[in-house]
Amino acid sequence: MGLKYLHTMVRVKNLETSLAFYTLLGLKETRRKESENGRFTLIFMAPEGQEERPINLTYDWHGGDDLHNHS
Repeated sequence: MGLKYLHTMVRVKNLETSLAFYTLLGLKETRRKESENGRFTLIFMAPEGQEERPINLTYDWHGGDDLHNHS
């Protein structure tokens, strides 16, 4: 039995590098949503046969440098 999960969101700083990494792990892009107003991209990736359990890569267009700076 392989790894199973319900849903995981990962915030990424470099979208292309992150896509390459998760592809190496055997995940495939199943869906993509871009929001002009929210200035973000959501990419859903899942292993073959587990498309209902995606990893959600969230990329903020501003670069995400201030993810932990809420001042």
